[in-house]
Amino acid sequence: MSGGGEVEAAAESLLVPNGPPPAPPAVGMEVRRQVGLAAPLVACSLLQYSLQVVSVMFAGHLGELSLSGASVASSFANVTGFSVLLGMGSALDTFCGQSYGAKQFGMLGTHTQRAIFVLMLMGVPLAFVLAFAGQILISLGQNPEISTEAGLYALWLIPGIFAYGLLQCLTKFLQTQNIVHPLVVCSGVTLVLHILLCWVMIHCFDLGNRGFLPNPKLETSILSISLNTMWMVYTIPSGFSSAISIRVSNELGAGNPQGARLSVFISGIMCLTEGMLVAIITVLVRDTWGYLYSNEEEVVKYVATMMPILAISDFMDGIQCTLSGAARGCGWQKICSVINLCAYYTIGIPSAIIFAFVLKIGGKGLWLGIICAMTVQILALVVMLLRTSWKEEAEKAQARVQGSD
Repeated sequence: MSGGGEVEAAAESLLVPNGPPPAPPAVGMEVRRQVGLAAPLVACSLLQYSLQVVSVMFAGHLGELSLSGASVASSFANVTGFSVLLGMGSALDTFCGQSYGAKQFGMLGTHTQRAIFVLMLMGVPLAFVLAFAGQILISLGQNPEISTEAGLYALWLIPGIFAYGLLQCLTKFLQTQNIVHPLVVCSGVTLVLHILLCWVMIHCFDLGNRGFLPNPKLETSILSISLNTMWMVYTIPSGFSSAISIRVSNELGAGNPQGARLSVFISGIMCLTEGMLVAIITVLVRDTWGYLYSNEEEVVKYVATMMPILAISDFMDGIQCTLSGAARGCGWQKICSVINLCAYYTIGIPSAIIFAFVLKIGGKGLWLGIICAMTVQILALVVMLLRTSWKEEAEKAQARVQGSD
């Protein structure tokens, strides 16, 4: 751990006006640590999410309207199933990360085993929700034909609920110990096998919808492409988010508040740089990106108009990922959940409705609603971090680790 006076002086100078410049060795060491963690985690997240991206790409080339079922079924499964398990699994970012920092290695296994039991148990009701996805979507006023096909596809996602829960626990267990390279290798092998299976199921066995998905309408197709693009790009700041979560939890668990503060500062600079680069690239590829998902010119042109909005969203994701990662490292999941609910349900949804249906902007309006929600989320997290006493957070981490013995 970077617990020496050199790191403390460097971190302190970052937040004290007119203070001495940070010590280059301490800052350089922190940058190397975060890059060393973030690079494999970004690769791992990108490879794992590419499983869904590949599925949607295959689906998009099945016919002229091939993305509706993918959008509806995947979005429904993410909201009602996978995101729930992801949020519950994030508790290990705090418990395992701080236990590792405090050198209480025996508690890593204990926390992970408890999490596996809880997530597997939670998978049962989530599986029932997916089993009735078609009926639920119809009752919510969705297109009956698309809802029925999405419901059939959701049935094939049920085994993935339990696998995903187990994967989250094992991933957190390893990454909080800075063991990240095996995750990249496993994810890469899985992606290669997935591509081969997709090709075999569609072109050799002609499984149809069970090997992908039904044809959609234009707006749903565009939202599907936009969501997949956003989540694929999101894997980059997500990797940085995991890295900062690991660094903050490790430093707090080790009783080094200044090291945690330095980690947040360095991560913020790195994610701002990453966000700007990704936003620029997103705008540059706007005229060709749609061809990866569809051969329809109408779809490709619509995607091109969405990409600048996605660029703004990608830039803001870089910021909120850093802030959320620092919050997880401190153990603020409850507070963050309240912030997220307020931002997206009181600001995001009403804004999206106004832009899309009152101002009649369509799919772009829905995305502007997301940007409004992210703005509120970022502002709230910034205020929290600026008001944080890192010494108190380190004391809380010590108490938390000792209380879990």
